[in-house]
Amino acid sequence: MTTIRTKIIDILDAHTISYRLLQHSEPVFTVDEAAAQRGVSKAEMVKSILLRDKDEHYVMACVLGYSRVNPKAVRAYVPKAWRRLSFATAEEILSVTGCVQGAVAPLGLPDSVPVIFDEAIPRCQKVNISSGDPGAGLELNTQDLIKTADAQIAAIADSE
Repeated sequence: MTTIRTKIIDILDAHTISYRLLQHSEPVFTVDEAAAQRGVSKAEMVKSILLRDKDEHYVMACVLGYSRVNPKAVRAYVPKAWRRLSFATAEEILSVTGCVQGAVAPLGLPDSVPVIFDEAIPRCQKVNISSGDPGAGLELNTQDLIKTADAQIAAIADSE
């Protein structure tokens, strides 16, 4: 198996954060596929969803694998000048995050992109995020992720 190196892994290494690399047998692009490949629960998976407003301001909204992001709830935590939030396109995701859709993590984002974690995430002892490569995920301590992502905690999820 080849060793995967991504900017997400480099960020964790630079902050001396412990993690476990979970390589996939094939590339995955959904939470269900990733959880199955990694042998973990969807309740430990963090979905990183890039939202945009009409003026091309971006925000990274993160929820656990069994939840959906509520863009209206996220709207309450971004600057008042931002207008209606919608989901970013695959092209915008790649441009803003440097990762392909389905392999996005809440780390290594431009300073102009706030990160908001749903209030359920801090209740997890450990979480799984994308490595930035569809070929692997990362398992790490939740508090390490929150600190490194400089995330705000808010009620932004709708349960599926």
